[in-house]
Formats: sequence, structure tokens, C-alpha cells
Amino acid sequence: MVGKQGRQWRSMCKGLVLGTLLTSCMILLYCLSAPQAHFNLPEGPVPYSCAHRPAQAHARLIKNSSHHVPGQTGICTPKVDIMFMKTHKTASSTLLNILFRFGEKHRLKFAFPNSRNDFFYPHPFQRSQVKDYRPGMCFNIICNHMRFNAPEVAKVLPTDTSYITILRDPAELFESSFHYFGRLVPMTWKIPGNDKVGEFLRDPRHYFDPNGFNSFYLKNLLFFDFGQDNTLELGDPRVEEGIQAIAGRFQLVMLVEHFDESLMLLKDALCWEMDDLLFFKLNARKGSTVSKLTPELKARALEWNAVDWRLYQHFNVTFWRKVEAYGRQRMADDVAELQRRNAEMAAVCIEGGHAVDAGSIQETAMQPWQPIGEKSIMGYNLKNNVDKAHRKLCLKMLTPELQYLTELGVNLWITKLWGHVRDVINW
Repeated sequence: MVGKQGRQWRSMCKGLVLGTLLTSCMILLYCLSAPQAHFNLPEGPVPYSCAHRPAQAHARLIKNSSHHVPGQTGICTPKVDIMFMKTHKTASSTLLNILFRFGEKHRLKFAFPNSRNDFFYPHPFQRSQVKDYRPGMCFNIICNHMRFNAPEVAKVLPTDTSYITILRDPAELFESSFHYFGRLVPMTWKIPGNDKVGEFLRDPRHYFDPNGFNSFYLKNLLFFDFGQDNTLELGDPRVEEGIQAIAGRFQLVMLVEHFDESLMLLKDALCWEMDDLLFFKLNARKGSTVSKLTPELKARALEWNAVDWRLYQHFNVTFWRKVEAYGRQRMADDVAELQRRNAEMAAVCIEGGHAVDAGSIQETAMQPWQPIGEKSIMGYNLKNNVDKAHRKLCLKMLTPELQYLTELGVNLWITKLWGHVRDVINW
């Protein structure tokens, strides 16, 4: 009896210590990561293009005359001024790796955040959040997580910038977001049972507080990321206004469920080459941790995220129009080619040819960021005998987002501090 009481007291003391430490660290992090004061910055002339040198033109079937080199037939130049709106839980880390490699290849200038891996999300983007920003500076690519703020983004990027983004089925996105961010949303702590996603969806209004800390992760997260009000009801006219604003700004909206086809549309829109699109899936979740939503729960998730569902349906229609314009057979052939070349690279680069659990990743440099209390994000081991011709590319394709950002010169001290707090919480 005494031993049992002693264990209970030790457990309580441990909880108090961790709770006090977490609260103190969260207050510190909040103070450090609060958005900077925004004074009226002087306006600088926004250039038409930031290309520091003409990108090498290459022959390709022209589908978009905006890439056409005057006086030449069948020739286009790669677009290098790009705004990628990185939405949450939408394979965006994989796309980020593609953009990082493309930027290095063409020696482009990234607009990066300072001290962390996002632009002070969930606060709306401000140009002063860009590392070393000065009015009139020229940036080619911006691609880190932000809450979209179109007027401020436009003041950082040139006039000819291509705006692209990616969406995911809102039911699947909700489940993934709940798993990844749930422990950061205090309202989920009171949900009983092991199936917290299912319990929440059976009566979401019982648990959801629109003013609760981090509540945006659990309702219409896509609409929120685009700078819109995620608590609107579907019939509110501001929903359609928001969708039309997004449609008017973004030239290409990709879909996770058709990722390879999306990359072909990206290649066509930006006049890239197949080599620019090679990828391995990064930040992917271990299958055993994925909660398979029943048809009933999926319907509830779509009803709960009705605005995101309306957003997704709109761009699903525009996506397939673009596929038709691209050509169905051409699309099938190009996707097959991309998949073949990705498989070849996996055989060259990856030990075992596939992703492994976090505990099986041998090098710290290849360890992806994990959610609190979980080791659910998979990663890769680089083959020991990769030939010299492929080793550099293999390393870059396998490098997780945070490590790649560090290689590109981003100081992630706040993100790393939070990582240490997370490790203590998992003590």
C-alpha cells in the first residue's frame, strides 16, 4: 500500500514539474515568437522580375504563351519567381524539398523567416517577418508556412511571380491535423477515450471553442491558412468571396490525392524539366498511426469542415480542367515517366528502398520533426555505397525540412528551443 502511494506521489510530482516547466517555456516561447511590431515601412519599387540572369531556355511543347520566348517556336524559359502557399498536412514538405533544390540549382534568393521555420504563424504574414528584409529587396521564392496576407506578400515578390498552392481532402486533412497538432489544442485534452478523433466528430460543438488556443487546427484549417475566417457558416457570402479571391490570385492549385499529376501541371505552368520534379515522400506518417475514418465519420468530418470542403470542390473542378487541357494520354505518359525515375532514384539512394520508422533512422541529420508524444513520422536511411555522381542529389532529396533550412542559412533557434521543450515533455 505504501509503495503504491509512493508511486502515485512520484507521478503527481513529475506531472507538476513537467506542467510548471511547460507553462514557463510556453510563456517564454510566446514572448519570443510574438509578431514583431509593424511600423509603416517605406514602400520600395516592386520589380517586374527578380531573375538575376536569364534562365536557360529549353525546347518544349508550349501550352502557355506566357513562357514563350519572342521570335522562337517551341521554346520556353523556366519561371523562377514563385510564391508557394504551404498549407498544413498537404504533402507540402515534399514540395518544399523540390523548391529548395530548384532554388539552389538556379542560385535563386529565398525570402525566409527569421529564428523559426514559419512566418510567425498563425499571425497574418507581414513583410517585416522576412529575414534581413529591406524595402525594394528582390526575392525569387517564398515558401514557408504562413497565414496568407496577399497585399504584404505582393510587396516582397516581383510582379511576374507565379502563385501556387496545394489542397487535400478535408476529411483526411482533419484527421491528420488532429493527430499532429491535437496535443497543442487544450480543448482536446478533455476528450475521453482512446478514439479522440471519433469522439470529437460525434459532437464537435461540445468540444470546440472558436476562441480557444490553437482551435484553428481543428476546423477549416485550409481556409484559415489562406487568411480567411475559418468559423464562417457555409451560407455566408464571405465564403464564396474568399474562394474567388484565392482563385484570382493562384495560377495553380494542386491536389494531394493526385500528387504526380499535380507535378506535371506544375512543370507545364513553370516550364520546368522532369529532373526538377524528382522526389521522395517526406514527413509521411506511419500507417499504424493513421485513424481510418468510417464512412459515417468521414461524412461528419466533411460537414464539420464544410467551408474547406467547398474550397476543395471548387479547385477539384479547375484541376481536372487543367488535366484535360494538358491531355489525358500525355499526362498518363508523363506520370509513368516520373514514377519510373523516382523508383530508380529510390533504388540508388535509399537503404532498403523505402521509408522506415523514426527509431530505425541511423543519422540524426535524417531525423524528421515529430509531434508531441509521438514517433509517428517516418524517414530514410541513405545507402552507404551511393556513387559520387548521385550522392549529393540523394542527400538533398532525403534531407528533412528543418535540416535543409539550416543548410540554406536559416537560424531556427526558436524552433530548436521548442524541440528541446518537446523532448522534455516526452520525458
